[in-house]
Amino acid sequence: MSKKLTMDGNTATTHVAYAFSDVAAIYPITPSSSMAEVADMWSAYGRKNLMGQELKVSEMQSEGGAAGAVHGSLAAGALTTTFTASQGLLLMIPNMYKIAGELLPGVFHVSARSLAGHALSIFGDHSDVMAARQTGFAMLASAGVQENMDMALVAHVSSLKASVPFMHFFDGFRTSTEIQKIDVTDYEDMAKIMPWDAVEAFREKAMNPEHPHLQGTAQNPDIYFQNREAANKYYDATPAIVEEVMGQVAEITGRTYNLFDYVGAPDAEKVVILMGSGCDTAHEAVEYLNAKGEKVGVLKVRLYRPFSAKHFLGALPASVKKIAVLDRTKESGSVGEPLYLDVLTTLQENNRPMDVLVGGRYGLSSKEFTPSMVKAVFENLDATEPKNHFTVGIDDDVTNTSLEVKEIIHAAPEGTIACKFFGLGSDGTVGANKNSIKIIGDHTDLYAQGYFSYDSKKSGGITISHLRFGKKPIRSTYLITNADFVACHNPSYVTRYDLLDGIKDGGTFLLNSAWSQEELEERLPAELKNKIAKKGLKFYNVDAAKVAEEVGMRGRINSVMMAAFFKLSGVIPYEDAERYMKEAVKKTYGKKGDDIVKMNYAAIDNAVAGLVEIAYPEAWATTTEGAAPVKVQGTEFVNDVISPILNLKGDQLPVSAFDPAGRFPVSTTKYEKRGIADYVPEWVSENCIQCNQCALVCPHAAIRPVVVTEEELKNAPEGFNTVKPIGKGFDGMKYRMQVSPLDCTGCGNCADICPGRKGEKALVMESLDSQMDQVANFEYAVEAPQYKPDLTRPNVKNTQFLQPLFEFSGACAGCGETPYVKLISQLFGDRMVIANATGCS
Repeated sequence: MSKKLTMDGNTATTHVAYAFSDVAAIYPITPSSSMAEVADMWSAYGRKNLMGQELKVSEMQSEGGAAGAVHGSLAAGALTTTFTASQGLLLMIPNMYKIAGELLPGVFHVSARSLAGHALSIFGDHSDVMAARQTGFAMLASAGVQENMDMALVAHVSSLKASVPFMHFFDGFRTSTEIQKIDVTDYEDMAKIMPWDAVEAFREKAMNPEHPHLQGTAQNPDIYFQNREAANKYYDATPAIVEEVMGQVAEITGRTYNLFDYVGAPDAEKVVILMGSGCDTAHEAVEYLNAKGEKVGVLKVRLYRPFSAKHFLGALPASVKKIAVLDRTKESGSVGEPLYLDVLTTLQENNRPMDVLVGGRYGLSSKEFTPSMVKAVFENLDATEPKNHFTVGIDDDVTNTSLEVKEIIHAAPEGTIACKFFGLGSDGTVGANKNSIKIIGDHTDLYAQGYFSYDSKKSGGITISHLRFGKKPIRSTYLITNADFVACHNPSYVTRYDLLDGIKDGGTFLLNSAWSQEELEERLPAELKNKIAKKGLKFYNVDAAKVAEEVGMRGRINSVMMAAFFKLSGVIPYEDAERYMKEAVKKTYGKKGDDIVKMNYAAIDNAVAGLVEIAYPEAWATTTEGAAPVKVQGTEFVNDVISPILNLKGDQLPVSAFDPAGRFPVSTTKYEKRGIADYVPEWVSENCIQCNQCALVCPHAAIRPVVVTEEELKNAPEGFNTVKPIGKGFDGMKYRMQVSPLDCTGCGNCADICPGRKGEKALVMESLDSQMDQVANFEYAVEAPQYKPDLTRPNVKNTQFLQPLFEFSGACAGCGETPYVKLISQLFGDRMVIANATGCS
């Protein structure tokens, strides 16, 4: 029996991997980490696999160590898996050759991710798996969350039957973290297709001192070649085995898959071929175009290695004359990308000529791939001179590879409700939206999808949640561009981002702010007002921070905003949503005590009471008055490149904007001025002992001690108050501790460390709004006064008068690593070269 549950792609994969494995040797890497974490948690809770045991999860010291442990564990007869991505997968390649060469059945689950080339990216494409396609692993691709569960099942069973290791891969982030309501296959049904005889044979062949054998030998030229070819029959047999197992999976799940699945007109002349999450986008586009009278199709690749020409040709309609092959990777210097070359070779070797056969690249590093782009790919096939080796989704104004997207189409099924939420990393927005998806998915017949678009800053960066609900399956594996509902959870965003881009006429806009209707006139930029009025939006405001604080949950607005969403969106009746929300609160926080549960209940109740519908005037449609949008001004590079990126318009930058080697100028984060903190420190000079410890511990260099001469002080802004310095060497100078409110992340480290005077702190956390007059003071403090090297004798206090050359980083609020990097840059920065491996190191 299967049941419908709401989960992300990683969890769906882990559900199967846990069932079929004795051992998981792991080393976490984004975005695969949660697979290992979930497996470890289930093991700790005593969950049993198909063998009736808890999975043994062993975290190693590196990806190479994890792959070595997988190899050793398989050689010893334990069914073994691992989870990885990107450079982590590449570090496993030496062991992958050994595992495949020794015909050991194991499964690597890969949340496919970009490789670090000219730059690091944590986002998804097929660069990593394509770099491992030569290892001898069979390669099976999933296109969505449901397929993650089903293809993981196919991979584990097929690997045992074929004695060939499998790499099951799916698009990092787009599928690994996408949430969908899916059918979950239970372990009782999985056990029905577990090849127990193959398991027994595998264990009998394991290395064992009771019946020893030698493997992994060294061989000379006389026999290596022959021995290498001896495994051919295993690979020849693998496609048929996978096809058989897909049939078995269909019997227990009711879902049918083939090595290559075709969708579209049976007499189509034009077909696109691809694999991964782009398949669902193409599927949706093909259905839309065929409904408009086109005859097109998409061929979805499931089993990529071994590549079966027989099954490929059998799936391709006989009518096809024009083909576009799409690869989600780039192989610099090649005559074509991997899938394109395989298709080209297959057609040529089997005497199946095409009028047009072109290849193209799409979606690198999770770049958007939409139905509109699919339409552009089909249009290219009909061009007088179709472009080959093209790109789609970017503007290549240097080598002119890109296709023009001439028409924007919306291919999602009619009746789909689309909702966007702008939040701040770690403010609870994403968590609340995951709960909303789960509530709707688990308690209604509606299909539900959630995808969460992050920047690389994690905590403190912008998050945009994309939620869809509908009565038909949702294949829209791309971001929402025409929303029914938009919520902005952080009021500072109204002057920074185009929040209402693409919202439907008559849609709903929810703003979280402390502003009255009169204040909204001043606080909202004219362009935002124009869109609200011209599109006839229903506009609501809620002071979520106030609601949360009144019930004792200062800073935690997630329950408030979730309740407001359910009240306004109408996806399900609010009475039902309220009951489900409170059940979820009880389940989540029940162990923490009744007080926490009651606080959350009160937040939900008060959220609805706190909603205010804004009766805006018709004049908003044409007004030119309002808050000035935040506009970054700096160097030419900052204005032309950094500013659009900060305004979420980086997708529109052409190829010519970038240095081919990926080089960027230094010192650009100072232009960002995120203003993300709710509360920032205010300096109380009479309580300050001038120890400068606050500046030392600040992770972002957002608070600086400054000493100025009387001459320098003449040009200081009004309110730049100073005091007499404490200590020697400050004759004729004044001291001030200066905060940058727009660069502060509100962690409070400075206020925590401050010793103050006589029990009174010199730094007190106050609202961001109340400290905005300090912006001009900070600009003066870092630009006008000169640093005074003679004040930098080696002690904690004096080091902080030195200029930090590592400032305003993307680290999480309160980071424990960056203060050290900042301090080193103050001491030695003018002669340092800093190399960063990946991530937060």
